[in-house]
Amino acid sequence: MATSATFPYRLDNRWKPMFVVLGVRDTDGVDLTEDGMFRAKYGYFSVETPLDNIDHTEITGPHRWYTAVGPRLSFADDGLTFGTNHTSGLCVAFKKPIRKVIGLKNHSALWVSVADPKGLATAIGR
Repeated sequence: MATSATFPYRLDNRWKPMFVVLGVRDTDGVDLTEDGMFRAKYGYFSVETPLDNIDHTEITGPHRWYTAVGPRLSFADDGLTFGTNHTSGLCVAFKKPIRKVIGLKNHSALWVSVADPKGLATAIGR
């Protein structure tokens, strides 16, 4: 990737009090850096991995709000959610799991509710 790109979250203002407590800001989101890194910031939480570690992506949604909003673990697997709305987002699957952020296991996927999931998927190229 020759240039960096930033994909902010689509914040649902109904959850603003929770975002304040979690430290989520309008500037949080996913950054794809010039040096080939994928970085996602969600308030006090963050993940980072090389773009080469991304296996594939999938646009998903809508979801039930209680499974999509907040920092969450998947009940089905070891996936992590950085959710700011339940309308849509991008699931990013990793070749090698990323270091755990919450829970007991490393994460094989991250779901992010960015404002432009299609644009992020295109920029990642997988």
